[in-house]
Amino acid sequence: MDKIAFLFPGQGAQFVGMGKDLYDSYPRARDLFNRASDHVDFDLVALCFSGPEEKLAETQYSQPAILVTSIAFLEVARNETRLAAVKPVAAAGLSLGEYAALVLAGSLRFEDAVQLVYRRGRAMAAAGMKRKGSMLSVIGLGEKQIAEVVAKASAAGVVTAANFNTAEQIVLSGEPKALAEAERIAKKMGARGTMELKVSGAFHSELMKPAADELATALADLEISRPQTPVVSNVTADYLCHPDQIRDLLIRQLTHPVLWNQSMQKLIADGVNGFYEIGPGRVLAGLMKRIDRKVPVTCLGTVEALKALGE
Repeated sequence: MDKIAFLFPGQGAQFVGMGKDLYDSYPRARDLFNRASDHVDFDLVALCFSGPEEKLAETQYSQPAILVTSIAFLEVARNETRLAAVKPVAAAGLSLGEYAALVLAGSLRFEDAVQLVYRRGRAMAAAGMKRKGSMLSVIGLGEKQIAEVVAKASAAGVVTAANFNTAEQIVLSGEPKALAEAERIAKKMGARGTMELKVSGAFHSELMKPAADELATALADLEISRPQTPVVSNVTADYLCHPDQIRDLLIRQLTHPVLWNQSMQKLIADGVNGFYEIGPGRVLAGLMKRIDRKVPVTCLGTVEALKALGE
């Protein structure tokens, strides 16, 4: 018997026009986009569909935009395709995507999640302005080698492993000088490639402490329910159980590494043999090919993909 899990993308999956075909085709999706736009102080619908691209890429705008697009695809898929008959055994989301997973699980209300990630994005952008930082993707080195790179490069400033995307695709985060040193060391150690990411700060590092403090304030009085579908935490690569634990780990997520590879290995070890990536882009499907190419991932990010599921 198939055991299916739902996955939700994180920041970087955005593109101008995402969700427009869904908005035009399904009243259910149109309602979600419009409701979300009422809970932020910018025209979310216009930004998603028309850009400009530079603004959509800014973390305070991309976060609510990706969340809403993901939830809109989820709701249409669960109500207007044969996916309605599929009960996922678990869910997970890459950084920002964890909020969509928590909406699916019933832990966060949709409107609360929209406001929360908008505040989260603004806090992350502000922290990035306060202490300049960036992120660097390193291909071809394992965890132990990356730990050595970080240990050596730390002499030049703050640097840490931030995203364990696959066994050999790990993203570093930190101050520019320290990242430059880390890149030099990684290449010397045999990294097959490095690439600086287009982000506005050193996400998932200690430089995001001001953003974590702001998020803690936002979460303090927010109602969070026990998840009705198991959700795997980015921070622990294990299941979230209690509202207080969810609150704590969402805060810690900003300053701790995203254990995506470990989270996927956990789900596969627990018997998950198929995934749906729900939302814009195909990033998570690409990562799964490097984690375990035997496990299929179906991407649901276009109306065409939804229609292929049938009613």
